Amino acid sequence: MKLKLLNIAMLAGGLAVSTSLWASGATPAAMLSNTCNGCHGTNGASAGPSSPTIAGQPAAYIEDAMKQFKSGERPSSIMGRLAKAYSDEDFKAMANFFGEKKFVRAKQPTDKALVAKGKQVHEKNCEKCHEDNGRKPDDGGVLAGQWSEYLQISLNEFQSKKRPMPKKMAAKLEGLSQDDVDALIHFYASQQ
Repeated sequence: MKLKLLNIAMLAGGLAVSTSLWASGATPAAMLSNTCNGCHGTNGASAGPSSPTIAGQPAAYIEDAMKQFKSGERPSSIMGRLAKAYSDEDFKAMANFFGEKKFVRAKQPTDKALVAKGKQVHEKNCEKCHEDNGRKPDDGGVLAGQWSEYLQISLNEFQSKKRPMPKKMAAKLEGLSQDDVDALIHFYASQQ
């Protein structure tokens, strides 16, 4: 019951703000994206820790993620229910809107020793697809400066096979120890 009320409140809040945006001449993509602000922050710059920053992520990555939430292919607590309210055209518009924004790196505490180890793990296993220390994604999202709690959740979903993993990532991730994964998270979280 509480989740249903939360969803209704989020939708009502988004509609109220969207109405004022419509009156101000805001684009339809901005209005659609407005409902994301409650969890992902203004213009997609998340205040964290478990909601990722989506501003500056590649548009194709955001669009694919939304489709996976809608189909149930990607696990979620709220996103799957919210995604069902949007069309593929809406996903494309929102993805382009957020993709054009600047990625805002989260300032968060990290362990220097783990950061150093994580850099080595990254260079050996991840740099090919997540270039420039995770700043330039190949098919995935920007990792450098993403919230560590969100990174932990995502990697746990990949490791437990609850979330589909790209084939080229599977071999790399399966070969890592939990200590390696923790170090990798500290490394990405430390990137400013």
